[in-house]
Amino acid sequence: MSDQGPGEVSPRVVLVTGPSGAGRTTALRVFEDLGYEIIDNLPISMIPRLFTGAAPEHPIALGIDVRNRDFSTHAILDLIDAGEAGWSDRIQVLYLDCRPDVLVNRYSETRRRHPVSPNETPEAGIAKEIDLLQPIRIRADVLIDTSEMSPHDLKSELLAVFEAGEDANLSVSVQSFSYKRGVPRGLDLVFDVRFLRNPHWDPTLRGLTGQSEGVVDYVTADERFVPFFDKTRDLIEFLLPAYRDEGKSHLAIGFGCTGGRHRSVTLAERMAKALADKGWQVSIRHRELERQGGGGA
Repeated sequence: MSDQGPGEVSPRVVLVTGPSGAGRTTALRVFEDLGYEIIDNLPISMIPRLFTGAAPEHPIALGIDVRNRDFSTHAILDLIDAGEAGWSDRIQVLYLDCRPDVLVNRYSETRRRHPVSPNETPEAGIAKEIDLLQPIRIRADVLIDTSEMSPHDLKSELLAVFEAGEDANLSVSVQSFSYKRGVPRGLDLVFDVRFLRNPHWDPTLRGLTGQSEGVVDYVTADERFVPFFDKTRDLIEFLLPAYRDEGKSHLAIGFGCTGGRHRSVTLAERMAKALADKGWQVSIRHRELERQGGGGA
């Protein structure tokens, strides 16, 4: 039973977690800028106390990782599922993911020991931690892969998702990517657009991107483009209210093609605009263009 009195409301708490080195410290700084109360590495057994007594003035961002005293995967899952105590609908889990090879590079740069296996190689500690956190990752409300992100990129992504506050509409992230480099982790919906004709084979378009007028005209001239786009947009517009009503706060949509520079970029740009025109809160990322210094809108 909660110790809250009549009229008192449990605080909104964002649990910020993920493998060490994935960007948790950066994320907590962003939440601090957004006006959240920041609590880092609070013993797991003490977290339920946040939901008793008078509600705090500000929402809380709670940093959790394997260094927390009495950390256990089961304890975190029990916390998320604490429906009988009346706070489960106030908890949002933000999981910052990252590829193992990127984490290894980050540890090599800082020369830090891994908290899970301080006497072993970083690779060993990273593998153990990822395995330990996997059940929590599956339960995440918002999953962000920081493998290709700078701290600035991560800040922009977090602001897009959380800046509007607790009563905000469902936020949507539309991304383009190359299948050669794999499907980005954290996508909720993925659409393969490699069936559309490829501007890569036109020498005058090869060096351009899907943001260029010539490429856009080339891709949209494919007779399959309009039916595919219209059906996909209708499907997404049908699903978004359902996801919002189910309590989801962030939805990531990906469009993939061979190189991630032309067809997927055009589709992502076009879909992001269509959804924004309908009033949805939309951010957009072009993974391959960002890697090549091409930015992305």
